[in-house]
Amino acid sequence: MAVDAVDSTSRTHDPVVTTPYGAVRGRYEDGVAVFRGIPYAAPPFGARRFRPPVPPEPWDGVRDAGEFGPTPPKPPYSEAFARLLADPVVPGDDCLNLNVWTPEPGPGARLPVMVWIHGGALTRGSSAVPVYDGQAFARGGVVLVSINYRLGVEGYGLFPDAPPNAGLRDQLAALEWVRESIARFGGDPDRVTVFGESAGAISIGALLASPRAQGLFRRAVLQSGPPEASERDKVRRMVRRMATRLKVPATARAFAAVDRALLLRTQADVARLGSPVLGGPAFGIVVDGDLVPRHPMEALLAGGAPDVELLLGWTSEEYRLWLAPGGLLERVDRLGPVALAGAMARCRCGHEVPRGYRAIHPGAGTADLVGQMVTDHLLRVPLHRLADARPPRTPAYVYEFAWPSHVPGLGACHALELGFVFDTVEVPQAAQLAGPGAPQELADAMHSAWVRFAVEGDPGWQAWDASHPVRIFGAGAPHTVLGPRDRELALWDAESGRPGAPLSSPESTPSPRPRRPRRVMAVRPSSRPPRPPRAGGGRSLP
Repeated sequence: MAVDAVDSTSRTHDPVVTTPYGAVRGRYEDGVAVFRGIPYAAPPFGARRFRPPVPPEPWDGVRDAGEFGPTPPKPPYSEAFARLLADPVVPGDDCLNLNVWTPEPGPGARLPVMVWIHGGALTRGSSAVPVYDGQAFARGGVVLVSINYRLGVEGYGLFPDAPPNAGLRDQLAALEWVRESIARFGGDPDRVTVFGESAGAISIGALLASPRAQGLFRRAVLQSGPPEASERDKVRRMVRRMATRLKVPATARAFAAVDRALLLRTQADVARLGSPVLGGPAFGIVVDGDLVPRHPMEALLAGGAPDVELLLGWTSEEYRLWLAPGGLLERVDRLGPVALAGAMARCRCGHEVPRGYRAIHPGAGTADLVGQMVTDHLLRVPLHRLADARPPRTPAYVYEFAWPSHVPGLGACHALELGFVFDTVEVPQAAQLAGPGAPQELADAMHSAWVRFAVEGDPGWQAWDASHPVRIFGAGAPHTVLGPRDRELALWDAESGRPGAPLSSPESTPSPRPRRPRRVMAVRPSSRPPRPPRAGGGRSLP
């Protein structure tokens, strides 16, 4: 099977580490040992198509781990998004693989570990995106792991003859690999922090609430994605629409017989009209009674994962990534009242909510009002509720990324913070979204906060409490503001109490719970009285 032991301490030779399935040879890059493309599960094709992951076949000798492994099947981004978001493709079947950056490969180091779960709407992305390079984390004394997992219909199709949530099961298998193997790379399996953005954060929300993931990580970072589950009927409709176009039954067996390229083209065609702001068909995590036994938000508000420390946040203008590239900002502004009516339908709210946003932001255009409304409803309200529900012994910390991109129209959009978190703003692919001249000092501050959270459980600012402290990463030095979104979120508090105005689908957020009184502050306490206790909530990002 594998060699018994290989010396990995000398930097004059390529580092070699023995895993439970065989030895792997990485590379030293600027003093950091890097291992790419290590399989944590067998290729999910052939008889394993649409099935839960199984361990990889052991190998003899030493496997080269110098290059990124294959990426899961995925359709390309549209031309407008491809100009902003890098998404490399590495061909091959062995796509359930991961990468490790470590400053000290060897079992004696016991360094903190961070596991990155990428975003991409559960349909795109991979660990090979250059922005996700782990060098800076390793230089900061952290072992960085990034993973691939199945996407789209391969990972999140809902079929009568296959278990759901295959992609989420892949993530669980990767975390189990980390638990079993990371000490050999210098990591401490008892000090694991999972972090992810968008769909990666949504995945972490499900893992936080999953009994099967208990004990696999100690801390979690949710960037621009709340705990959620999709309606099963919504995911079934995606599969049925694909089946209709393919002229095959809506079963895993029938889909497994379809050419992969044709399957991806069909998936892209069916999903073309969907967007996080506008809604529409999409794949998502579903309640399955097994890995996801109940809605993740419901489970967490009921006391799930009580010992996991959380770092949560968003960008100031999430919606601009979804609306600006295709010219939708201008179209929404032109539509005016029609667009506002569509946002009300999307959020299932009455007229008081857009009126309130107009009063708070009197100079904003329709697109900005619609974008902020939907972002608050789908993202910020659930994350506020999650932070509110954490037990006092397990703090939560909240941030907002507010630096505007130098690319015209993008502002402080979704995913813009990634180059700053990874300290890779100089990478050309990061500049696609940020534009030239991104401030290195902001990357230094944000990256160091993430490292500090992984090492100490405290990113360096006040933990969440009734005053709602939010760390702002924007122009100038990072600073803490109390309750910066409270006026907008109070509109949803009031809306949740309006008769006949549900804020979520039956399978979405749970029934309202009393909340602690909230105060609105700038930097010092306000003299105005506390608002009534908060209840209700909203659906989250698709």
